[in-house]
Amino acid sequence: MWLAQFFRGLSDGATYASVALALVMIYKSTGFINFAQGSLALLGVYLAYIFSVEQGLPVAVAVVCAMVASSAVAMFVERVFIRPFPPDHVLPLVIVTLGLLLIIDSAVGIVWGFRTRSLPSMFPSGAPIEWGIAQLTWRTIGNLGTVFAVVGLLYLLLSRTKIGLAFRAVSSNLESARLVGIRVGPTLGFGWALAASIGTLGGALVVPDLLLEPSIMLRVLIFSLAAAALGGLDSLVGAVIGGLVVGLARNLLVTFLDLSELALATAVAVILVVLLVRPTGLFGSTRVERV
Repeated sequence: MWLAQFFRGLSDGATYASVALALVMIYKSTGFINFAQGSLALLGVYLAYIFSVEQGLPVAVAVVCAMVASSAVAMFVERVFIRPFPPDHVLPLVIVTLGLLLIIDSAVGIVWGFRTRSLPSMFPSGAPIEWGIAQLTWRTIGNLGTVFAVVGLLYLLLSRTKIGLAFRAVSSNLESARLVGIRVGPTLGFGWALAASIGTLGGALVVPDLLLEPSIMLRVLIFSLAAAALGGLDSLVGAVIGGLVVGLARNLLVTFLDLSELALATAVAVILVVLLVRPTGLFGSTRVERV
């Protein structure tokens, strides 16, 4: 039983880590949490459903197409709703993302309805490894492999490409990046697009275990926020480790302490405790301002 829940926790943790990575990408470059991240992922997952179930594309191809589409939507959102505000006006930006969360979730419900749908998994069914009743399924292996592949690709993108280096410069010091000639606006738009594509991928990983409906990503967003806060809001590695820890803790608590009704409350409690005890998270860096 313990081993079975351990494997399930790893699978859930990988999906939380994916969305947490998207949250960290935005926070690193802007300094605020994008509460609309889950809603952008929700839109992407619905598009993946349309491409896969209704248009007949292979699931993996449908998810890639949805990632591209959600990236375009995210760039539009950043250009129209985020860029007009000064970067240091964090509170208005947070309020804007909360408004976008409500607008996008409601729009999805109006367009596609509120009935539940099922999105197939990108990975085959079955379990190649078994220990008694515990099964390490292809889905768990695929979820973990996908997250680690995303982290590796992000490292290469941010350290070996011109746009990646520009994004790191903007994340480090926006004004200095602007002074050396980096086009800050398009670079931030790139960050939003990248985060939206990663979030859509995370949504495509989690939805096959649940049912697709307009509020599904709100629950995932809360667990992913807990993962990002635990690992550090500016640490990509911390987002992955935090996601795995939250996924494991959630499954073990729900199974062995019968706390299923308190799962979301537990995630919020994790956020509060981390902010009180170690605001930078386990792997986050302390910001130092020159005066």
